[in-house]
Amino acid sequence: AVVSTQSGHYAGSCVEELPRLNVSYKPQEISPKFQGTVRQMLHDKIRNAYVYPQFVTDVIKPLQIEKLYDQQVQNLSGGEIQRVAICLCLGKPADVYLIDEPSAHLDSEQRLHAAKVIKRYILHAKKTAFVVEHDFIMGTYLADRVVVFEGEPSVDTKACTPQTLLSGMNKFLESLEITFRRDPTNFRPRVNKMESLKDVEQKRTGCYFFLDD
Repeated sequence: AVVSTQSGHYAGSCVEELPRLNVSYKPQEISPKFQGTVRQMLHDKIRNAYVYPQFVTDVIKPLQIEKLYDQQVQNLSGGEIQRVAICLCLGKPADVYLIDEPSAHLDSEQRLHAAKVIKRYILHAKKTAFVVEHDFIMGTYLADRVVVFEGEPSVDTKACTPQTLLSGMNKFLESLEITFRRDPTNFRPRVNKMESLKDVEQKRTGCYFFLDD
């Protein structure tokens, strides 16, 4: 194996070669160029996956892709394109899945469905996924562990030890002085109004993330 550096080359058997990994990538900005229907595109891009029963159950049906089969790709709305793009990304055989902002153009219900689809598929397939997401709620649905960064951004910052979702989000929200509660009707996270009774109560007990009723 040979390693290149600015000062020269180092050769020797002690240097391990990096493994080659197949990567499936869904970009943030999606500009479909395919001319044809969604069914034709799926057949062309992920021919084996989109008819596989388990993939249909885990991905196609929850994302409601079947309703789009006969629509022209060029006529899809932003949310429809996003759902199809997630489907295409997960349908490609890969070791690592890179998914950039899967919540873009999706409404709140679709975001939760997409988060559950991505997480379930990756866990069942025993693969690795890196998901870039700025939607707080979707992020909490996707995450198992949390790394909190402390300090001054780009100046003096340290990464804390990976923590559970509950303890990590609690630490993060404490730094922002924001508290979340779980809605009793749909169990989704809701931001408490600053200095409301709920906000004050949770801060006093040190529970910034999901105070169970």
